[in-house]
Amino acid sequence: MSGLRSGGAGRAVLIAMAVLAAGSAFARADDSRSARPNVVIILADDLGFSDLGCQGGEIRTPNLDGLAAGGVRFTQFYNTARCWPSRAAILTGYYAQQVRRDIVPGVKSGGRGVRPAWARLLPDRLRALGYRSYHSGKWHVDGMPLRNGFDRSYYVEDLGRYFSPRVVYEDDRRLPPVAPGTGYYTTAAMADHAIAYLSEHARLHRDRPFFLYLAFNAPHFPLQAPPEDIARYRGKYDEGWEVIRAARWKRIQEMGLVRGRLSEVEREVGPPYDFPKAIEQLGPGEVNRPLPWSALTDPQRRFQAAKMEIHAAMVDRMDREIGRVLDQIRAMGAWDDTLIFFLSDNGASAEIMVRDDGHDPSAPAGSAASHLCLGPGWSSVANTPFRRHKTWVHEGGISTPLIAHWPRGIAARGELRRDPGHVIDLVPTILAAAGGESATASGTPGPRAAGQAPPLPGKSLLPAFIRDGSVTHEALWWEHEGNRAIRVGDWKLVAARDAPWELFDLAADRTETRDLTEQHSQQVRELAARWQRMHDEFAACARADLPVRP
Repeated sequence: MSGLRSGGAGRAVLIAMAVLAAGSAFARADDSRSARPNVVIILADDLGFSDLGCQGGEIRTPNLDGLAAGGVRFTQFYNTARCWPSRAAILTGYYAQQVRRDIVPGVKSGGRGVRPAWARLLPDRLRALGYRSYHSGKWHVDGMPLRNGFDRSYYVEDLGRYFSPRVVYEDDRRLPPVAPGTGYYTTAAMADHAIAYLSEHARLHRDRPFFLYLAFNAPHFPLQAPPEDIARYRGKYDEGWEVIRAARWKRIQEMGLVRGRLSEVEREVGPPYDFPKAIEQLGPGEVNRPLPWSALTDPQRRFQAAKMEIHAAMVDRMDREIGRVLDQIRAMGAWDDTLIFFLSDNGASAEIMVRDDGHDPSAPAGSAASHLCLGPGWSSVANTPFRRHKTWVHEGGISTPLIAHWPRGIAARGELRRDPGHVIDLVPTILAAAGGESATASGTPGPRAAGQAPPLPGKSLLPAFIRDGSVTHEALWWEHEGNRAIRVGDWKLVAARDAPWELFDLAADRTETRDLTEQHSQQVRELAARWQRMHDEFAACARADLPVRP
Protein backbone atom coordinates (compact mmCIF):
# COMPACT_ATOMS: atom_id res chain seq x y z
CA MET A 1 0.00 0.00 0.00
CA SER A 2 1.06 3.59 -0.58
CA GLY A 3 1.17 6.31 2.07
CA LEU A 4 3.47 6.46 5.06
CA ARG A 5 5.44 3.33 4.33
CA SER A 6 9.19 3.83 4.02
CA GLY A 7 10.95 3.09 0.73
CA GLY A 8 14.34 1.80 -0.33
CA ALA A 9 17.69 3.28 -1.25
CA GLY A 10 16.51 4.51 -4.64
CA ARG A 11 13.68 6.34 -2.96
CA ALA A 12 16.08 8.00 -0.51
CA VAL A 13 18.18 9.25 -3.43
CA LEU A 14 15.07 10.66 -5.09
CA ILE A 15 14.07 12.54 -1.95
CA ALA A 16 17.60 13.87 -1.49
CA MET A 17 17.53 15.17 -5.06
CA ALA A 18 14.16 16.78 -4.38
CA VAL A 19 15.50 18.57 -1.31
CA LEU A 20 18.46 19.87 -3.32
CA ALA A 21 16.07 21.05 -6.00
CA ALA A 22 13.97 22.80 -3.39
CA GLY A 23 17.07 24.53 -2.12
CA SER A 24 17.92 25.79 -5.59
CA ALA A 25 14.32 26.82 -6.15
CA PHE A 26 14.47 29.47 -3.46
CA ALA A 27 18.01 30.66 -4.22
CA ARG A 28 17.93 34.28 -5.37
CA ALA A 29 20.10 37.13 -6.54
CA ASP A 30 19.63 39.06 -3.29
CA ASP A 31 21.70 36.93 -0.91
CA SER A 32 21.80 39.46 1.95
CA ARG A 33 19.62 37.07 3.97
CA SER A 34 21.42 33.94 2.78
CA ALA A 35 18.44 33.03 0.55
CA ARG A 36 16.31 32.36 3.62
CA PRO A 37 12.61 32.79 2.94
CA ASN A 38 10.25 34.72 5.14
CA VAL A 39 7.75 32.39 6.80
CA VAL A 40 4.09 32.95 7.68
CA ILE A 41 1.86 30.49 9.52
CA ILE A 42 -1.82 31.46 9.48
CA LEU A 43 -3.88 29.34 11.84
CA ALA A 44 -7.67 29.21 12.03
CA ASP A 45 -9.56 27.86 15.06
CA ASP A 46 -12.30 25.21 14.75
CA LEU A 47 -12.37 25.51 10.95
CA GLY A 48 -13.76 22.44 9.18
CA PHE A 49 -12.08 20.59 6.33
CA SER A 50 -14.56 21.89 3.73
CA ASP A 51 -15.23 25.41 5.02
CA LEU A 52 -13.08 27.16 2.40
CA GLY A 53 -14.08 27.69 -1.21
CA CYS A 54 -10.96 25.86 -2.40
CA GLN A 55 -11.98 22.93 -0.18
CA GLY A 56 -15.48 22.56 -1.60
CA GLY A 57 -17.29 25.07 0.59
CA GLU A 58 -19.78 27.75 -0.38
CA ILE A 59 -18.26 30.40 1.94
CA ARG A 60 -16.49 33.19 0.03
CA THR A 61 -12.74 32.88 0.66
CA PRO A 62 -11.07 34.44 -2.40
CA ASN A 63 -7.78 35.23 -0.69
CA LEU A 64 -7.21 31.70 0.58
CA ASP A 65 -8.48 30.32 -2.71
CA GLY A 66 -5.85 32.46 -4.40
CA LEU A 67 -3.10 31.02 -2.21
CA ALA A 68 -4.29 27.52 -3.11
CA ALA A 69 -4.33 28.35 -6.83
CA GLY A 70 -0.79 29.69 -6.61
CA GLY A 71 0.63 26.88 -4.47
CA VAL A 72 -0.28 23.38 -3.30
CA ARG A 73 -2.98 21.86 -1.12
CA PHE A 74 -2.30 18.83 1.06
CA THR A 75 -5.36 16.56 1.12
CA GLN A 76 -4.23 14.27 3.96
CA PHE A 77 -2.79 16.64 6.52
CA TYR A 78 -3.57 16.28 10.21
CA ASN A 79 -3.78 18.22 13.46
CA THR A 80 -4.18 16.90 17.00
CA ALA A 81 -7.99 17.32 17.34
CA ARG A 82 -7.71 20.17 19.87
CA CYS A 83 -6.40 23.71 20.09
CA TRP A 84 -3.59 23.70 22.64
CA PRO A 85 -2.01 20.37 21.61
CA SER A 86 -1.95 21.50 17.98
CA ARG A 87 -0.36 24.83 18.88
CA ALA A 88 2.31 23.08 20.92
CA ALA A 89 3.08 20.75 18.02
CA ILE A 90 3.13 23.58 15.48
CA LEU A 91 5.56 25.68 17.50
CA THR A 92 7.82 22.94 18.94
CA GLY A 93 7.80 20.24 16.25
CA TYR A 94 6.99 17.56 18.84
CA TYR A 95 3.85 15.62 19.64
CA ALA A 96 2.01 17.47 22.39
CA GLN A 97 2.41 14.56 24.81
CA GLN A 98 6.19 14.69 24.41
CA VAL A 99 6.23 18.27 25.66
CA ARG A 100 3.52 17.91 28.36
CA ARG A 101 0.91 19.88 26.43
CA ASP A 102 -1.54 16.99 26.31
CA ILE A 103 -2.26 14.51 29.04
CA VAL A 104 0.43 12.05 30.09
CA PRO A 105 -0.47 9.87 33.10
CA GLY A 106 1.51 10.72 36.22
CA VAL A 107 2.87 13.98 34.77
CA LYS A 108 1.51 17.50 35.19
CA SER A 109 0.43 17.95 31.61
CA GLY A 110 -2.38 19.02 29.33
CA GLY A 111 -3.69 22.54 28.85
CA ARG A 112 -1.76 23.73 31.90
CA GLY A 113 1.33 21.63 31.34
CA VAL A 114 4.74 23.32 31.25
CA ARG A 115 7.11 22.28 28.49
CA PRO A 116 10.47 20.67 29.31
CA ALA A 117 13.41 23.04 29.09
CA TRP A 118 14.58 21.34 25.88
CA ALA A 119 11.26 22.00 24.08
CA ARG A 120 12.11 25.31 22.40
CA LEU A 121 9.61 27.17 20.29
CA LEU A 122 10.20 27.81 16.60
CA PRO A 123 11.07 31.54 16.90
CA ASP A 124 13.81 30.68 19.37
CA ARG A 125 15.28 28.29 16.79
CA LEU A 126 14.90 30.84 13.98
CA ARG A 127 16.58 33.66 15.89
CA ALA A 128 19.94 31.92 15.48
CA LEU A 129 19.33 32.02 11.71
CA GLY A 130 18.84 35.77 11.68
CA TYR A 131 15.03 35.86 11.77
CA ARG A 132 12.83 38.31 13.60
CA SER A 133 9.56 36.77 14.77
CA TYR A 134 6.11 38.26 15.22
CA HIS A 135 2.96 36.87 16.83
CA SER A 136 -0.59 38.14 16.63
CA GLY A 137 -3.69 36.44 17.98
CA LYS A 138 -4.40 33.45 20.14
CA TRP A 139 -1.56 31.90 22.15
CA HIS A 140 -2.64 28.89 24.24
CA VAL A 141 0.94 27.77 24.84
CA ASP A 142 2.64 27.84 28.22
CA GLY A 143 4.76 30.92 28.94
CA MET A 144 4.54 34.25 27.16
CA PRO A 145 5.43 35.05 23.55
CA LEU A 146 8.42 37.39 23.99
CA ARG A 147 9.93 35.11 26.61
CA ASN A 148 9.80 32.32 24.04
CA GLY A 149 11.56 33.99 21.14
CA PHE A 150 9.07 36.40 19.56
CA ASP A 151 10.20 39.99 19.03
CA ARG A 152 6.71 41.52 18.96
CA SER A 153 3.38 40.07 20.07
CA TYR A 154 -0.29 40.99 20.25
CA TYR A 155 -1.84 38.32 22.45
CA VAL A 156 -5.60 38.10 22.96
CA GLU A 157 -6.19 35.85 25.95
CA ASP A 158 -9.90 36.62 26.38
CA LEU A 159 -11.36 34.78 23.42
CA GLY A 160 -14.98 34.73 24.56
CA ARG A 161 -15.71 38.33 23.59
CA TYR A 162 -15.03 39.16 19.94
CA PHE A 163 -16.14 42.79 20.36
CA SER A 164 -14.63 43.70 23.72
CA PRO A 165 -11.97 41.34 25.11
CA ARG A 166 -10.91 42.10 28.65
CA VAL A 167 -7.53 40.38 28.74
CA VAL A 168 -5.13 41.46 25.99
CA TYR A 169 -1.34 41.78 25.98
CA GLU A 170 1.14 43.52 23.74
CA ASP A 171 4.79 42.52 24.04
CA ASP A 172 3.92 40.53 27.19
CA ARG A 173 2.44 43.58 28.93
CA ARG A 174 -1.24 43.67 29.75
CA LEU A 175 -3.32 46.32 27.98
CA PRO A 176 -6.51 47.96 29.30
CA PRO A 177 -9.72 46.06 28.52
CA VAL A 178 -11.35 46.91 25.21
CA ALA A 179 -14.46 48.98 25.87
CA PRO A 180 -17.74 47.79 24.34
CA GLY A 181 -19.11 49.76 21.43
CA THR A 182 -15.75 50.94 20.10
CA GLY A 183 -15.95 49.16 16.75
CA TYR A 184 -13.30 46.63 17.81
CA TYR A 185 -13.53 43.13 16.35
CA THR A 186 -10.92 40.57 17.36
CA THR A 187 -10.31 39.11 13.89
CA ALA A 188 -9.62 42.56 12.44
CA ALA A 189 -7.47 43.58 15.40
CA MET A 190 -5.28 40.51 15.00
CA ALA A 191 -4.71 41.39 11.34
CA ASP A 192 -4.10 45.06 12.24
CA HIS A 193 -1.25 44.15 14.58
CA ALA A 194 0.25 41.65 12.15
CA ILE A 195 0.30 44.38 9.50
CA ALA A 196 1.81 46.88 11.93
CA TYR A 197 4.62 44.47 12.86
CA LEU A 198 5.37 43.70 9.23
CA SER A 199 5.38 47.40 8.39
CA GLU A 200 7.80 48.04 11.24
CA HIS A 201 9.95 45.17 9.99
CA ALA A 202 10.09 46.72 6.52
CA ARG A 203 11.20 50.06 7.97
CA LEU A 204 13.72 48.87 10.53
CA HIS A 205 14.81 45.31 9.71
CA ARG A 206 14.38 44.76 5.98
CA ASP A 207 17.82 43.14 5.82
CA ARG A 208 16.54 40.23 7.94
CA PRO A 209 13.96 37.53 7.17
CA PHE A 210 10.78 37.45 9.24
CA PHE A 211 8.53 34.80 10.77
CA LEU A 212 4.88 35.74 11.34
CA TYR A 213 2.59 33.53 13.40
CA LEU A 214 -0.96 34.81 12.86
CA ALA A 215 -3.31 32.76 15.03
CA PHE A 216 -6.94 33.73 14.56
CA ASN A 217 -9.67 32.74 17.01
CA ALA A 218 -12.26 32.57 14.22
CA PRO A 219 -14.50 30.72 13.74
CA HIS A 220 -14.35 29.33 17.32
CA PHE A 221 -17.42 29.95 19.47
CA PRO A 222 -19.03 32.19 20.57
CA LEU A 223 -20.42 32.78 17.09
CA GLN A 224 -20.13 36.56 16.90
CA ALA A 225 -19.67 38.73 13.81
CA PRO A 226 -20.46 42.27 12.62
CA PRO A 227 -24.07 42.46 11.39
CA GLU A 228 -23.00 43.55 7.90
CA ASP A 229 -20.91 40.40 7.59
CA ILE A 230 -23.79 38.19 8.69
CA ALA A 231 -26.05 39.90 6.16
CA ARG A 232 -23.82 38.57 3.35
CA TYR A 233 -25.12 35.06 4.15
CA ARG A 234 -28.71 35.79 5.08
CA GLY A 235 -30.91 32.94 3.87
CA LYS A 236 -27.95 30.96 2.53
CA TYR A 237 -28.53 28.00 4.84
CA ASP A 238 -32.32 27.80 4.93
CA GLU A 239 -32.22 24.58 2.89
CA GLY A 240 -30.64 22.75 5.80
CA TRP A 241 -27.53 20.80 6.58
CA GLU A 242 -28.19 17.75 4.38
CA VAL A 243 -28.46 19.90 1.25
CA ILE A 244 -25.34 21.93 2.05
CA ARG A 245 -23.34 18.81 2.96
CA ALA A 246 -24.30 17.07 -0.29
CA ALA A 247 -23.32 20.13 -2.33
CA ARG A 248 -19.95 20.32 -0.60
CA TRP A 249 -19.32 16.63 -1.22
CA LYS A 250 -20.08 17.07 -4.90
CA ARG A 251 -17.55 19.89 -5.19
CA ILE A 252 -14.95 17.98 -3.14
CA GLN A 253 -15.19 15.08 -5.59
CA GLU A 254 -14.98 17.39 -8.59
CA MET A 255 -11.82 18.95 -7.11
CA GLY A 256 -10.32 15.50 -6.46
CA LEU A 257 -9.70 16.27 -2.78
CA VAL A 258 -11.10 13.04 -1.33
CA ARG A 259 -11.91 9.71 -2.92
CA GLY A 260 -14.46 7.26 -1.56
CA ARG A 261 -17.99 7.78 -0.39
CA LEU A 262 -19.68 10.31 1.85
CA SER A 263 -19.83 9.14 5.46
CA GLU A 264 -23.20 8.79 7.12
CA VAL A 265 -24.06 11.42 9.71
CA GLU A 266 -23.97 9.72 13.12
CA ARG A 267 -27.30 10.89 14.52
CA GLU A 268 -26.52 9.70 18.05
CA VAL A 269 -23.23 11.63 18.30
CA GLY A 270 -23.70 15.03 19.88
CA PRO A 271 -21.41 17.46 21.70
CA PRO A 272 -18.36 15.90 23.38
CA TYR A 273 -19.36 17.51 26.70
CA ASP A 274 -22.84 17.63 28.16
CA PHE A 275 -24.19 21.02 29.26
CA PRO A 276 -27.96 20.54 29.60
CA LYS A 277 -28.42 23.91 31.30
CA ALA A 278 -26.83 25.62 28.30
CA ILE A 279 -29.29 23.91 25.97
CA GLU A 280 -32.10 25.18 28.17
CA GLN A 281 -30.64 28.69 28.26
CA LEU A 282 -30.23 28.83 24.48
CA GLY A 283 -33.92 28.16 24.06
CA PRO A 284 -36.20 25.90 22.03
CA GLY A 285 -34.33 26.51 18.77
CA GLU A 286 -31.24 24.61 19.93
CA VAL A 287 -30.76 20.87 19.36
CA ASN A 288 -27.79 18.83 20.53
CA ARG A 289 -28.00 16.09 17.90
CA PRO A 290 -27.68 16.25 14.08
CA LEU A 291 -31.33 15.37 13.51
CA PRO A 292 -32.75 15.29 10.01
CA TRP A 293 -33.54 18.86 8.92
CA SER A 294 -37.08 17.77 8.13
CA ALA A 295 -37.55 16.66 11.74
CA LEU A 296 -36.87 20.14 13.11
CA THR A 297 -39.59 22.61 13.91
CA ASP A 298 -39.76 25.91 12.02
CA PRO A 299 -38.23 27.82 14.97
CA GLN A 300 -35.44 25.26 15.18
CA ARG A 301 -34.69 25.56 11.47
CA ARG A 302 -34.55 29.36 11.70
CA PHE A 303 -32.30 29.19 14.77
CA GLN A 304 -29.94 26.64 13.22
CA ALA A 305 -29.72 28.44 9.86
CA ALA A 306 -28.84 31.67 11.68
CA LYS A 307 -25.93 29.94 13.43
CA MET A 308 -24.39 28.82 10.16
CA GLU A 309 -24.84 32.30 8.72
CA ILE A 310 -22.68 33.65 11.53
CA HIS A 311 -20.09 30.88 11.16
CA ALA A 312 -19.82 31.68 7.45
CA ALA A 313 -19.53 35.39 8.21
CA MET A 314 -16.65 34.71 10.60
CA VAL A 315 -14.78 32.65 8.02
CA ASP A 316 -15.49 35.24 5.33
CA ARG A 317 -14.21 38.06 7.55
CA MET A 318 -11.08 36.07 8.43
CA ASP A 319 -10.36 35.60 4.73
CA ARG A 320 -10.72 39.33 4.07
CA GLU A 321 -8.39 40.15 6.97
CA ILE A 322 -5.89 37.63 5.62
CA GLY A 323 -6.13 39.48 2.32
CA ARG A 324 -5.00 42.70 4.02
CA VAL A 325 -2.00 40.89 5.52
CA LEU A 326 -1.12 39.43 2.12
CA ASP A 327 -1.34 42.91 0.60
CA GLN A 328 1.16 44.13 3.20
CA ILE A 329 3.59 41.37 2.25
CA ARG A 330 3.24 42.33 -1.40
CA ALA A 331 3.77 46.02 -0.58
CA MET A 332 7.03 45.10 1.16
CA GLY A 333 8.30 43.44 -2.00
CA ALA A 334 8.49 40.17 -0.05
CA TRP A 335 5.80 38.15 -1.84
CA ASP A 336 8.00 35.88 -3.93
CA ASP A 337 10.29 35.11 -1.00
CA THR A 338 7.62 34.30 1.60
CA LEU A 339 6.58 30.76 2.46
CA ILE A 340 2.96 30.86 3.68
CA PHE A 341 1.10 28.04 5.40
CA PHE A 342 -2.61 28.09 6.19
CA LEU A 343 -4.29 25.45 8.35
CA SER A 344 -6.71 24.85 11.23
CA ASP A 345 -5.93 23.64 14.75
CA ASN A 346 -8.68 20.98 14.72
CA GLY A 347 -11.88 20.06 12.95
CA ALA A 348 -15.12 21.96 13.38
CA SER A 349 -16.70 21.74 16.82
CA ALA A 350 -19.91 20.02 17.92
CA GLU A 351 -19.67 21.71 21.32
CA ILE A 352 -22.67 23.57 22.76
CA MET A 353 -22.08 25.66 25.87
CA VAL A 354 -22.57 29.12 27.28
CA ARG A 355 -19.62 30.93 28.87
CA ASP A 356 -18.19 34.41 29.47
CA ASP A 357 -20.98 37.05 29.31
CA GLY A 358 -23.72 34.47 28.88
CA HIS A 359 -26.48 34.41 26.31
CA ASP A 360 -29.36 36.85 25.98
CA PRO A 361 -32.10 35.12 23.94
CA SER A 362 -33.56 38.49 23.01
CA ALA A 363 -30.28 39.79 21.54
CA PRO A 364 -29.61 39.58 17.78
CA ALA A 365 -27.87 36.33 16.87
CA GLY A 366 -24.16 36.95 16.46
CA SER A 367 -24.09 40.10 18.59
CA ALA A 368 -21.93 40.60 21.67
CA ALA A 369 -24.82 39.68 23.98
CA SER A 370 -25.36 36.31 22.29
CA HIS A 371 -23.35 33.13 22.85
CA LEU A 372 -24.04 30.56 20.17
CA CYS A 373 -22.06 27.45 19.17
CA LEU A 374 -22.05 25.65 15.83
CA GLY A 375 -23.25 22.30 17.22
CA PRO A 376 -23.16 18.82 15.67
CA GLY A 377 -25.55 19.49 12.78
CA TRP A 378 -23.44 22.16 11.12
CA SER A 379 -20.18 20.71 12.39
CA SER A 380 -20.98 17.60 10.35
CA VAL A 381 -21.28 19.92 7.34
CA ALA A 382 -18.06 21.82 8.08
CA ASN A 383 -16.16 18.53 8.36
CA THR A 384 -17.60 17.10 5.12
CA PRO A 385 -16.99 14.33 4.08
CA PHE A 386 -15.59 12.95 7.30
CA ARG A 387 -16.90 11.48 10.55
CA ARG A 388 -16.95 13.11 13.97
CA HIS A 389 -15.75 16.46 15.22
CA LYS A 390 -13.16 18.36 17.25
CA THR A 391 -11.75 16.27 20.17
CA TRP A 392 -12.35 12.97 18.30
CA VAL A 393 -9.47 11.50 16.30
CA HIS A 394 -11.63 10.14 13.51
CA GLU A 395 -10.92 12.02 10.29
CA GLY A 396 -13.43 14.79 10.99
CA GLY A 397 -11.64 15.81 14.17
CA ILE A 398 -8.08 15.78 12.85
CA SER A 399 -8.20 16.58 9.12
CA THR A 400 -7.18 20.14 8.27
CA PRO A 401 -6.85 22.01 5.03
CA LEU A 402 -3.17 22.78 4.50
CA ILE A 403 -2.27 25.34 1.86
CA ALA A 404 1.40 26.02 1.11
CA HIS A 405 2.30 29.02 -1.05
CA TRP A 406 5.81 30.19 -1.96
CA PRO A 407 6.30 31.64 -5.46
CA ARG A 408 10.08 31.25 -5.49
CA GLY A 409 10.10 27.88 -3.76
CA ILE A 410 7.03 26.09 -5.12
CA ALA A 411 6.81 25.78 -8.87
CA ALA A 412 3.47 23.93 -8.73
CA ARG A 413 0.36 26.03 -9.15
CA GLY A 414 -2.94 24.70 -7.85
CA GLU A 415 -1.77 21.11 -7.48
CA LEU A 416 -2.80 18.60 -4.83
CA ARG A 417 -0.47 16.65 -2.58
CA ARG A 418 -1.67 13.37 -1.09
CA ASP A 419 1.36 12.87 1.17
CA PRO A 420 0.01 12.22 4.69
CA GLY A 421 1.42 14.80 7.08
CA HIS A 422 0.95 16.20 10.57
CA VAL A 423 1.45 19.51 12.33
CA ILE A 424 4.71 18.10 13.73
CA ASP A 425 6.06 18.49 10.17
CA LEU A 426 5.90 22.29 10.06
CA VAL A 427 8.98 22.94 12.20
CA PRO A 428 11.21 20.52 10.22
CA THR A 429 9.94 22.01 6.96
CA ILE A 430 10.60 25.59 8.01
CA LEU A 431 14.03 24.78 9.41
CA ALA A 432 14.94 22.96 6.20
CA ALA A 433 13.76 25.90 4.08
CA ALA A 434 15.72 28.31 6.28
CA GLY A 435 18.88 26.22 6.04
CA GLY A 436 18.90 25.57 9.76
CA GLU A 437 18.99 22.56 12.02
CA SER A 438 18.71 19.09 10.58
CA ALA A 439 15.14 17.89 10.40
CA THR A 440 15.72 14.32 9.31
CA ALA A 441 14.83 12.56 12.56
CA SER A 442 12.73 9.45 12.20
CA GLY A 443 11.45 7.65 15.23
CA THR A 444 10.40 8.89 18.64
CA PRO A 445 12.88 7.91 21.37
CA GLY A 446 13.02 9.82 24.62
CA PRO A 447 15.93 12.10 25.47
CA ARG A 448 19.22 10.27 25.89
CA ALA A 449 20.16 12.41 28.87
CA ALA A 450 18.50 14.98 31.09
CA GLY A 451 18.13 18.24 29.23
CA GLN A 452 18.93 16.72 25.82
CA ALA A 453 16.25 17.19 23.21
CA PRO A 454 14.95 14.10 21.43
CA PRO A 455 14.94 14.01 17.63
CA LEU A 456 12.09 15.84 15.97
CA PRO A 457 9.49 13.20 15.02
CA GLY A 458 8.24 15.05 11.94
CA LYS A 459 9.49 15.25 8.37
CA SER A 460 10.31 18.15 6.09
CA LEU A 461 7.62 18.69 3.46
CA LEU A 462 10.03 20.35 1.02
CA PRO A 463 10.21 17.29 -1.28
CA ALA A 464 6.41 17.32 -1.52
CA PHE A 465 6.52 20.87 -2.82
CA ILE A 466 8.16 19.37 -5.91
CA ARG A 467 6.64 15.93 -6.25
CA ASP A 468 3.52 14.27 -4.87
CA GLY A 469 4.14 11.16 -2.79
CA SER A 470 7.72 12.01 -1.84
CA VAL A 471 7.28 12.34 1.96
CA THR A 472 6.56 9.33 4.15
CA HIS A 473 6.29 8.68 7.88
CA GLU A 474 6.81 5.41 9.67
CA ALA A 475 3.68 6.19 11.69
CA LEU A 476 1.41 9.04 12.74
CA TRP A 477 -0.10 8.94 16.22
CA TRP A 478 -2.96 10.54 18.17
CA GLU A 479 -4.45 10.61 21.64
CA HIS A 480 -6.80 13.16 23.13
CA GLU A 481 -9.16 12.66 26.05
CA GLY A 482 -9.19 8.91 25.57
CA ASN A 483 -9.73 9.12 21.81
CA ARG A 484 -6.77 7.41 20.14
CA ALA A 485 -5.47 6.50 16.71
CA ILE A 486 -2.42 5.46 14.74
CA ARG A 487 -1.82 5.53 11.00
CA VAL A 488 0.81 3.33 9.35
CA GLY A 489 0.81 3.38 5.58
CA ASP A 490 -2.84 3.55 4.61
CA TRP A 491 -3.98 1.57 7.63
CA LYS A 492 -5.62 3.60 10.38
CA LEU A 493 -6.56 2.15 13.76
CA VAL A 494 -8.90 4.46 15.68
CA ALA A 495 -11.13 4.35 18.73
CA ALA A 496 -13.36 6.81 20.51
CA ARG A 497 -13.05 7.00 24.28
CA ASP A 498 -14.21 3.78 25.98
CA ALA A 499 -14.98 2.25 22.57
CA PRO A 500 -13.26 -0.65 20.78
CA TRP A 501 -10.71 -0.20 18.02
CA GLU A 502 -11.86 0.29 14.43
CA LEU A 503 -9.60 -0.43 11.44
CA PHE A 504 -9.80 1.38 8.11
CA ASP A 505 -7.92 1.21 4.83
CA LEU A 506 -7.73 4.92 4.03
CA ALA A 507 -6.55 4.29 0.48
CA ALA A 508 -9.97 2.87 -0.34
CA ASP A 509 -12.02 4.36 2.50
CA ARG A 510 -10.74 7.75 3.61
CA THR A 511 -14.12 8.58 5.15
CA GLU A 512 -13.97 5.61 7.56
CA THR A 513 -17.18 3.87 6.53
CA ARG A 514 -16.06 0.19 6.50
CA ASP A 515 -14.55 -1.23 9.69
CA LEU A 516 -12.12 -4.07 8.84
CA THR A 517 -11.26 -5.28 12.35
CA GLU A 518 -12.82 -8.72 11.84
CA GLN A 519 -11.09 -9.32 8.53
CA HIS A 520 -7.66 -8.14 9.74
CA SER A 521 -7.41 -9.04 13.42
CA GLN A 522 -3.63 -9.50 13.26
CA GLN A 523 -3.23 -6.02 11.80
CA VAL A 524 -5.31 -4.66 14.69
CA ARG A 525 -3.08 -6.33 17.27
CA GLU A 526 0.11 -5.09 15.64
CA LEU A 527 -1.09 -1.51 15.28
CA ALA A 528 -2.48 -1.43 18.84
CA ALA A 529 0.88 -2.62 20.17
CA ARG A 530 2.67 0.03 18.14
CA TRP A 531 0.30 2.71 19.43
CA GLN A 532 1.15 1.67 22.98
CA ARG A 533 4.91 1.70 22.33
CA MET A 534 4.73 5.23 20.96
CA HIS A 535 2.59 6.29 23.92
CA ASP A 536 5.22 4.95 26.31
CA GLU A 537 8.04 6.66 24.41
CA PHE A 538 6.22 10.00 24.54
CA ALA A 539 5.63 9.58 28.26
CA ALA A 540 9.38 9.06 28.71
CA CYS A 541 9.98 12.35 26.89
CA ALA A 542 7.47 14.14 29.09
CA ARG A 543 9.21 12.92 32.24
CA ALA A 544 12.63 14.22 31.18
CA ASP A 545 13.91 17.12 33.30
CA LEU A 546 11.48 16.30 36.11
CA PRO A 547 12.92 15.90 39.60
CA VAL A 548 13.54 12.31 40.60
CA ARG A 549 11.41 11.24 43.54
CA PRO A 550 13.27 9.54 46.39
